[in-house]
This record gives sequence, C-alpha cells and structure tokens, in this order.
Amino acid sequence: MDHSQARDSEFVRSLYSRYGRSVLGRVLGLVHGDYQRAEDIVQETFLRAWQHQDSLDPDRAGPWLQTVAHNLVVSAYRKTKARPAEAPLPDDEGGEWAKGDGDLELDRMLERWQMLEAMRGLRAEHRAVLIEVYYLRRTVAETAEHLGVPVGTVKSRCYYGLRALRNVLEERGVTSR
Repeated sequence: MDHSQARDSEFVRSLYSRYGRSVLGRVLGLVHGDYQRAEDIVQETFLRAWQHQDSLDPDRAGPWLQTVAHNLVVSAYRKTKARPAEAPLPDDEGGEWAKGDGDLELDRMLERWQMLEAMRGLRAEHRAVLIEVYYLRRTVAETAEHLGVPVGTVKSRCYYGLRALRNVLEERGVTSR
C-alpha cells in the first residue's frame, strides 16, 4: 500500500471510529431497524466522506456525515416510491389497500414534523442534549465529551429538556397529562 492509500485508509478509519456508531444509530431509526439497509447507507456515507476528504475537517465531520446519511435514506425512499411495485388491487375495490402503508407513512411523517416543530421550541442547550442522547443514541458520557460539558449537566439538561418538550407538545395538543 503506498503512502496515499494508507492516508486514505486512515482517514476513513478515523472518521468511522469517531462517528460510525452515531451515524448507524441515526440511520437505523430512519429505516425502522432494517440493519442491512442501514449498513449499506452507512457504507455509502463513508464512501462519500472519502471522496470529499480534501474539503472535510475530521473534527467537524459529524453533522456533515449525518446530513449525507439522512439524504441517502431519503433518496432511497424516493426511489422505491418512484415506481411502486405492480400488484393487483384487492377484491374490495382498494379499500384495504388504501389504508395500508401510505397512511402509516403519512402518520409517521406528521409525527416527525410535530416533534421537529416542538424541538425548535426548546432552548438550544436542551435541544442539543436531547438530539445527542435520543436521536444519535450517544451515552450520557459520550454526549458530555462531545458537547464539552460535565456528565451532571447532560443529565439535568435531559431532564429539563424532556419536561419542556412534553409541555410544548401538550400546548400543541399532541399529548395530554
């Protein structure tokens, strides 16, 4: 292996050891636990990082990797929906078919939108901790290190952030006491 290949390999290896777990966790959530699909998307994400290594700062690559992974999930979803598989309508004139995956996906999309809007109503430090712990699936210790705050601060921000999120959702009529 020449010097250039070794540098390329080390770049990707370093990025993956630093961000691989959080990217995989996020993608797993987006693909509803389909591990094989998630692995494929994560692999493609890090391939793109390798292709952009000249302009990518390893210390700030996390958000970029998360965005690339998210966009790859969306693109894959759109490709599957671009031309649905041909299947005959059920005998009940499409009644059962019409209540299928489309409604479920619409419900999920609305829930995500409501949660996104509610998260925007939180203080920035609460939102950052909740994203790290619940969406990126980092431990409290990892979150503390990543955000540069003490573990106790992460715990209290989680507690107060969740309380504030519940209040915002209640105000919007999404949940009730």
